[in-house]
Amino acid sequence: MNIPMLDLKAEYALLRDEIEPAVCDALAACQYIGGPNVKAFEAEAAAYAGVKHAIACASGTDALLIALRAIGLGPGDEVITTPFTFVATASTVVMCGAKPVFVDIDPRSFNLDLDQVEAAITPATRAIVPVHLFGQPVHLAPLKALCEKHGLKLIEDAAQSFGADYAGRKSGAYGDIGCTSFYPSKNLSAFGDGGLMITDNDQLAAELRVLASHGSRVRYHHHVLGYNSRLDEIQAVILRVKLRHLDNFNNRRRAIADSYGKQLAGLVETPFADGNGRHVYHQYTILSDRRDLIQKVLTESGIACAVYYPVPLHKQEMFAPTHGSASLPVTERIAQRCLSLPISPMLKDDQIKRITGAIRQALT
Repeated sequence: MNIPMLDLKAEYALLRDEIEPAVCDALAACQYIGGPNVKAFEAEAAAYAGVKHAIACASGTDALLIALRAIGLGPGDEVITTPFTFVATASTVVMCGAKPVFVDIDPRSFNLDLDQVEAAITPATRAIVPVHLFGQPVHLAPLKALCEKHGLKLIEDAAQSFGADYAGRKSGAYGDIGCTSFYPSKNLSAFGDGGLMITDNDQLAAELRVLASHGSRVRYHHHVLGYNSRLDEIQAVILRVKLRHLDNFNNRRRAIADSYGKQLAGLVETPFADGNGRHVYHQYTILSDRRDLIQKVLTESGIACAVYYPVPLHKQEMFAPTHGSASLPVTERIAQRCLSLPISPMLKDDQIKRITGAIRQALT
């Protein structure tokens, strides 16, 4: 039997008896937009994250875009971020008319190389957007200190790390604004798209809500150019159920990662947890000079695997004209050696052994 990257069918079977009655109740209430479950989910998500405000929106991409708009990002501004991430982290900067400035990554955590960030700050820099890649929290304290020193905003891209911890706070809750995604593959996932912005700043929270609702503070009065970006009632129902299971699911991911690490020791480079926070293993990503061979053997064995991300952002066609000549050697090397293995709260111990056995077979 094939092993998928993420077993959503098994997860649904586990949660069906909680999800289906709640969805049916919401359908019967016929409050599909801005209903009570959206409000309840925002309150529950804020309480979980330990923040004052949680504002739901249509996607993780919208969360980033709206957050950048809320801090006033515009033409002539720069945002420091990572080239080793999904395109939305940087494309939303461009959508605001600003320029992403890519800094190379740490070779172990795959997150921003903190030693290189300050040198990238210019008079045009407006914000730093770290990505908690694959569920590994960025060491945020030095970044926050830099932001305070230079008058910058810190916006966390927590799309892959909801539920992770850093310095006693949940992922996304440390900076000025945290943004996350509920895409079906995420640790906390909807049955479609969805996103969330969290903050302790009352003024920013108000601005986020206005921008997510057509730029309107009073119905039919539109104060700024905004967006139609909202989480629908059915997705909120599903997320409320799944939020109750998130910590258990993340703990299972950690246990799976521990098993992988023990069974793959000496074969490949396994993920590095830097001790600055609790990893939630959105992806379990190994490094190997024989990555392509491992990928071939796994695929032939009916085991899913994936390369995140084969083309770093500074090499993407949309950024290449302005960033293609950038020297980011660590990012480029990691992109050539990385491979993500199946990791799901539903993954069984015998499946882990089958996966690691196939890798051993490929390399010996």
